[in-house]
Amino acid sequence: MPKTPLHPSPPPLEANDVAIVGGGTVLWFVAFLVMLPFWGTLSDHGHGNWPWICLAGSGLGLIGLWYCRARRDAIARSRAAGTADLAGAAAAPKRGPNGNDADPATQSD
Repeated sequence: MPKTPLHPSPPPLEANDVAIVGGGTVLWFVAFLVMLPFWGTLSDHGHGNWPWICLAGSGLGLIGLWYCRARRDAIARSRAAGTADLAGAAAAPKRGPNGNDADPATQSD
């Protein structure tokens, strides 16, 4: 059986993590608000902790939202610093050890 050629992996897809985590957090809080009026009935049937689970989910979602925003901002700062470093490196000529513009890696003896 012939082998199929290997293809390089595609780059990872970028997602809007802040929107995804924010949407999940809102859903957890809405579920808490919906269950809160029925807390007595839920307690009678042994499910009195469900509203508090939803509240905990929304609280953890707020922590996740803070984390995703901090991560997004750190990635943006890293990209901005990386492009600034590359632009500065391309503009500055390479100096050799004796102060001239020759790169020691390209000099021949």
